Amino acid sequence: MSGMSLKTWRSFSLLDITYSTAAELYRYNKPALVYDSVYVFALGLQALELSTTLRVANLSCEHELPWVDGSSLFNYINSVTFRGITGPIKFQEGRRSNFKLDLLKLKAHSLVKVGEWSPGNGVNITDRAAFYDPGTMNVTLLVTTNLEMPYVIEKKDKSGNLTGNDRYEGFCVDMLEHIAKIVGFQYKIQPNPSKTYGVQNLETGEWNGLVREIIDSKADLAIGSMTINYARESVIDFTKPFMNVGISILFKVPTSQQTRLFSFMNPLAIEIWLYILAAYVLVSITMFIVARFSPYEWHNPHPCTQENDIVENHFSLSNSFWFTIGTLMQQGSDLNPKACSTRIVGGIWWFFTLIIISSYTANLAAFLTVERMITPIEGAEDLAEQSDIHYGTLSGGSTMTFFRDSKIETYQKMWRFMENKKPSVFVDSYDEGIRRVLEGNYAFLMESSMLDYYVQRNCNLTQIGGLLDSKSYGIATPMVTALRDELSVTALAILLWVIWLKKIAVGQCCKKKKSKKKRLKLSIEVTEGLFPIAFTKALFKISLYRQFTKKHIRKILGCLSKLKRQTEIRQSLCSEMAEELCFAMRCRGSRQRPALKRQCSRCVPGATYVPQGLDIPHINGNGRD
Repeated sequence: MSGMSLKTWRSFSLLDITYSTAAELYRYNKPALVYDSVYVFALGLQALELSTTLRVANLSCEHELPWVDGSSLFNYINSVTFRGITGPIKFQEGRRSNFKLDLLKLKAHSLVKVGEWSPGNGVNITDRAAFYDPGTMNVTLLVTTNLEMPYVIEKKDKSGNLTGNDRYEGFCVDMLEHIAKIVGFQYKIQPNPSKTYGVQNLETGEWNGLVREIIDSKADLAIGSMTINYARESVIDFTKPFMNVGISILFKVPTSQQTRLFSFMNPLAIEIWLYILAAYVLVSITMFIVARFSPYEWHNPHPCTQENDIVENHFSLSNSFWFTIGTLMQQGSDLNPKACSTRIVGGIWWFFTLIIISSYTANLAAFLTVERMITPIEGAEDLAEQSDIHYGTLSGGSTMTFFRDSKIETYQKMWRFMENKKPSVFVDSYDEGIRRVLEGNYAFLMESSMLDYYVQRNCNLTQIGGLLDSKSYGIATPMVTALRDELSVTALAILLWVIWLKKIAVGQCCKKKKSKKKRLKLSIEVTEGLFPIAFTKALFKISLYRQFTKKHIRKILGCLSKLKRQTEIRQSLCSEMAEELCFAMRCRGSRQRPALKRQCSRCVPGATYVPQGLDIPHINGNGRD
């Protein structure tokens, strides 16, 4: 094949290039491949021209027509065999076969061949010592990372004497130090200025963050909380996972429930209290009606008078309510049902009160001694169904990619909320996310390992729900590097996570949990509602006592006014009430008192009082002895 210079219209042949000239192209793989491909095309075209006359078809700018000799040219190209700049060239079914790639390693002054790769046999390392021998590992690896707790932390150096890798500490720094000692290499930690791990732009296909650093060969390793996923593994490589984590929800510890005046009613719902009240009224009325229907509840108020035509029923409406409330309060009353029907009603009510009182007593201890927390959300579903609490992720991280690419409806709904929310709910660092959580009304979606670290050190933070997914952290390396396998084996053998985070770096909140638990006590706030009730009942009793005492004394004074001794015992109403109150409050007073001798019919209640001087007949009909 020949080319043409538009400036001089002079043809020149690429077949005249000498081997020494072509050898200069060996330094660059792309020019070498271009040269070999053009040479293959020229050989195929030359063979076609020797076998037949080339026919040039007319070209059309409107329609695409295949060349009649195109299939023949393809067959001749497929049969070309020669040794080019890139090695032996031979085709099989349109693909190049029987070729090898040299694996080169950068030494101090030159590139050294350390292995080969072929389509059939894969990678064949011929010089393993070049990778693992500490004496030959004289190349310092550049390690890129993001500064975030607890993986890579910049030490607080007030004196300014720390330099190099001594400026950093953390879990990944300790792990990298142990791996470097075992494998035998030197490294230099270089924080990434973008502070992102790497997300692919869906429009341009470009990567950013640590992934971009590895792709552009600006770094040899990338370490940190870098998640292994399919998209990243298509452009870079990862070691075996050194930690398995998942996405969880970080939220501020809920505030304690505000104590109300009637907190002792919390063990039962308001509906149950209303049902109990309704049952109390219904059973009382039922007892009243059944007792009046049953003949066994009617009795003679004067047992000594057998021919008395008047009978009484103890279960009046007020007494029925008193009997029901007495059994509900487990106190009983002086009323006992006698008929079978009323006993059945009473037994059913007693069984009902047994269940209610037992349930109330069992729940009362928990409600009055355990501090109740108001938790507005319980998981991702609650976040997706509300809009009052904002939530977001780390910008440019794998958590954001998880929600963006998720096919689950709940996570898709959450992603639409985060993507459209203004101002943005995404944060540039974990510290910013923690700050927004502590400010309130914000939930931060992050990896569980980071969440555990912050929860152990800040008692105002807590985890909501379980893990939303499962992922793993690994050390990022360039594609097809022999160092990856050695790093994987060493990282798995160290297992620093248990040693570093759970034993050495125990947080303050963990120490509080291990401390001796204090006995829970009943506070005045949850029982203060009982005191107004007791005080109100006391006032009500005093009011009733005053009313009935006033009425009773007036009745007695009305009777005494008709007696001849009226002038001797005449007293005012207030003095009589004061005298009665003093006698009632006399703690060590006599159990006896002068009886009031009532002489009028108004003072004598029926069937309960026997006037003085009245002879009571005996059972045998005789009078007084």
